[in-house]
Amino acid sequence: MVLYAEAMSMPSIWVFGDQLNRGIGALAEAQPATHRVLFIESAAKIGSRRWHVQRAHFIVASMRKFAAELRAEGFQVDYRFAPTMREGVEAHNNEFNPIEIVATEPNSFSSRQMLAGLGIRTVASNQFLCHPDDYRAFMGTRKSIKMEDFYRWQRKRLDVLMDGDEPIGGRWNFDEENRQPPPKTGHDRWPDPQRYELDQVDRDVLEAVSANCWGVPPIGQWATTRDGARERLTYFVDHLLPMFGEHEDAMLNTNWHLAHSLLSPYLNNGLLLPGEVVAAAHAAFNEGKVPLNSAEGFIRQVIGWREYIWNCYWQWMPEYAGMNALDANRNLPPMFTNASKTSMSCMKSVLEGTYERSYSHHIERLMVLGNFSLIAGINPQQLTSWMWNSYVDAAEWVMVPNVVGMSQYADGGMLATKPYASGGAYIDRMSNHCKGCVYDRKKRTGEDACPFTVLYWDFFLRHQERFVKNPRVARQVRAAQQLQDGDELQQVAAVMLKKLDQGKL
Repeated sequence: MVLYAEAMSMPSIWVFGDQLNRGIGALAEAQPATHRVLFIESAAKIGSRRWHVQRAHFIVASMRKFAAELRAEGFQVDYRFAPTMREGVEAHNNEFNPIEIVATEPNSFSSRQMLAGLGIRTVASNQFLCHPDDYRAFMGTRKSIKMEDFYRWQRKRLDVLMDGDEPIGGRWNFDEENRQPPPKTGHDRWPDPQRYELDQVDRDVLEAVSANCWGVPPIGQWATTRDGARERLTYFVDHLLPMFGEHEDAMLNTNWHLAHSLLSPYLNNGLLLPGEVVAAAHAAFNEGKVPLNSAEGFIRQVIGWREYIWNCYWQWMPEYAGMNALDANRNLPPMFTNASKTSMSCMKSVLEGTYERSYSHHIERLMVLGNFSLIAGINPQQLTSWMWNSYVDAAEWVMVPNVVGMSQYADGGMLATKPYASGGAYIDRMSNHCKGCVYDRKKRTGEDACPFTVLYWDFFLRHQERFVKNPRVARQVRAAQQLQDGDELQQVAAVMLKKLDQGKL
């Protein structure tokens, strides 16, 4: 009885659904003999949004399988189904009376507020390579830091692709080599992504979550165990990383994945850690298996942009999430929930792909969906919510800075130094979407004028007072002001936006 009482009163470690790794935070030093592990599957959280079914399945199935792995290691695991997180904690306390409940710093602002309200002790997270404390120390008294400066600092402090104090190859980035348009032929050159056979846990999860979801059910595209995620990492490094660089920004309606890693879901829920991903890519480069432009381009995404976004989130929340500097108040158009509501080839392709896979790569998100939302004046909070609901790798810390800042310029330039607006010419150069489209990307007026082209110029006319002072886009503003058909273009834009609202564009 004494041993039983001692076991009952051991500390509990609360693991969240995006911290699924034995090496993260509070779980790293825990042992089965000294700690119990708590998971809470909250009905309120699952029912709070209309998630893409592949996203909901990925999160919940990964949690349940990780809990099973900890049980197999010998841990006492309380996997608790509860109406809310708070009620789950109360029920756990009532049943086990732990000495304390400790958690790793959660990855969202609201979760940290919740833990503070519950009086739960947290330990620092090591799930990222740059903790916000380190970031603040790097910032010093500066009000902001450019991503490129942060990236170079990361390269040096982590000793990644460095030759002493200088970058290997004498250059910090290889953007020019990595922004080639898609090849005209050979669209099957990139190996298909791996899959796994769904098991009983997957089927049980789908039965539990599907009622409040949308989209095509999973087919094993997204691994839900650490072993599966590590297999995906090995597969990417061996077969895709060597060809990753040159077409990094390309888009094809005939190949949705190209050479992209598809590893972001596992990085974001903890099945993979950024250090091991970078180490694998770096080792392949050192062994001569991967060219420098590919290794650098991929590593920059992991230690540069991803970590920068993470730290911008913690620097500016919670006010940041509600920013709308351009007063963009158009409701999310019908095409976002039903791709048949548009005849635009590029938008239809990306939206249909999201419905089918809960995924689109970074350029499709930024330069198709985000770009169109920007120039059409769509509400940034509605777009953030849609992306959060839709993507398998979504999280608030990812979506808020990327949408509010990078994509929609709703922060007024805190994150990006210019709005990422472009017309149909960019889509045509970097994709094969324009061929056969009902709209003509070269036309600014007329029934078949390209909405990207029309709304691009209309955007700079609408916001000319703000952006004519921005040296990065002032030239575009002046060009818009000098258009001979500017008045007619704005009339066409007004008609287009009405059609957009009606689901007829």
